[in-house]
Amino acid sequence: MRVATWNVNSVKARQARLIQWLRDHRPDALCLQELKTTDEAYPADAVQDEGFESAVLGQRAYNGVALLSPHPITEVRRGVEDDADDQARLISGRVNGITVYSAYFPNGRTVGSESYAYKLAWMGRLLGLLESRHDPNDAVVLTGDFNVAPDDQDAENPEQWAASVLCHADVREALERIRDWGLVDVVRKHHPQGGLYSWWDYRRLAFPRNDGLRIDHIFATLPVAEASTGAWVDRNQRKGRKTDIPSDHAPVVADFDL
Repeated sequence: MRVATWNVNSVKARQARLIQWLRDHRPDALCLQELKTTDEAYPADAVQDEGFESAVLGQRAYNGVALLSPHPITEVRRGVEDDADDQARLISGRVNGITVYSAYFPNGRTVGSESYAYKLAWMGRLLGLLESRHDPNDAVVLTGDFNVAPDDQDAENPEQWAASVLCHADVREALERIRDWGLVDVVRKHHPQGGLYSWWDYRRLAFPRNDGLRIDHIFATLPVAEASTGAWVDRNQRKGRKTDIPSDHAPVVADFDL
């Protein structure tokens, strides 16, 4: 089973890339973030033409998440469901007996801001959701743009990011609490040395210099993680020209012998 996550930074702008990627890699589950479009404007027909169905939670201009699969997607649940939060950041569905989550964690903007407080609170709510819905022995995969680099191995220049909302001790501790519930960082399992990144700023020639961060993740409960056979980042999708501008994120992929 192949599971992938990709912050497309506008599904409309990246539609041609998305369709070609589905053709080339045929994932069993592809989790998208930052759709930046409504459910109605999401390209469901184009995705369906490639043999994939979609579960979508869209939002105009901001946020938005989706789960795509060539298999039936059942038990779809949208949002954190604990209050009336109007930010489209979480969707889940069952694919081939595994509950797969596509999550778009808040960025947080600046440490100490209201947005940062919201980020930490949202991560706490996600942990509460996992605790209420699942047991760590269930087959669960949590993927997405977590907007957190777990440790200094996940930044090319960690000193540059140490005080940022992506690497601050607060958010790393919040992510560790989620992982401690019973999840394994599948990419770290296969790349313990670090140095593998999924996001590069559009500015300052960050991608050519490989000045990146690993903030897009595939976490899995132990029964699923033990079956993982490999994980990788598709850096080719971060390459592009002025007429074919890529997302600032690259797809992260994990394979499982299930």
